Amino acid sequence: MVLMPEPVLGLRERKRLETHRALATTAVRLVAERGLDQVTVEDISAAAGVSPRTFFNYFASKEDAVVIAHADSAERTQRTIAKFLAAPKEVSTPRAFVDAIEEDFAHVDENREEWLGRMKAIQENATLHSRAVAMNHDTIAPMIEAIARRTGVDPKADLYPALLLSALGGAVNATLMLWYQHDGRISATELLDEAVEMLLAGLPEPGGRAR
Repeated sequence: MVLMPEPVLGLRERKRLETHRALATTAVRLVAERGLDQVTVEDISAAAGVSPRTFFNYFASKEDAVVIAHADSAERTQRTIAKFLAAPKEVSTPRAFVDAIEEDFAHVDENREEWLGRMKAIQENATLHSRAVAMNHDTIAPMIEAIARRTGVDPKADLYPALLLSALGGAVNATLMLWYQHDGRISATELLDEAVEMLLAGLPEPGGRAR
């Protein structure tokens, strides 16, 4: 695994990220408890100790407050891509990808109740599901380009970058769903490792796998 230095943040930026996190975690908790339709921006703001005006400095809607866990999502994606591209050449491309997103899965494990609530809300509300899909869509093209760059192929002429990202994205989704179904009592990070190992082994049928 390649360790990348975390950015040094000033006081103002740290405060911005902390306020965003407070609003996001509050929104998730309230929606998980009451349901999306029974929670307002005013409810979230009051519970987080800020004004609705401050809320709208961070989110366009209550739906975004539930779905967007981090204020620096775009920067986090760029750091993930940088980690991926910096991985040693002897590390396989799928493994380099998993190593690059390991921090995100560690965050899921470390913030179990928040992510259980977020996934519950997304599962139960089509509008939240659509918003989450739209957010993930924004990362597809940069990741395909990064895979193409690492493997030295033309993403417009070679299936590999898009196909690998689709396969790994499926592994991520399957991992999170199983983690959610187990109420977060198993490690999301370990599950992801297992999923990728299955992919690399050619997805052997369960009867042929060691248990």
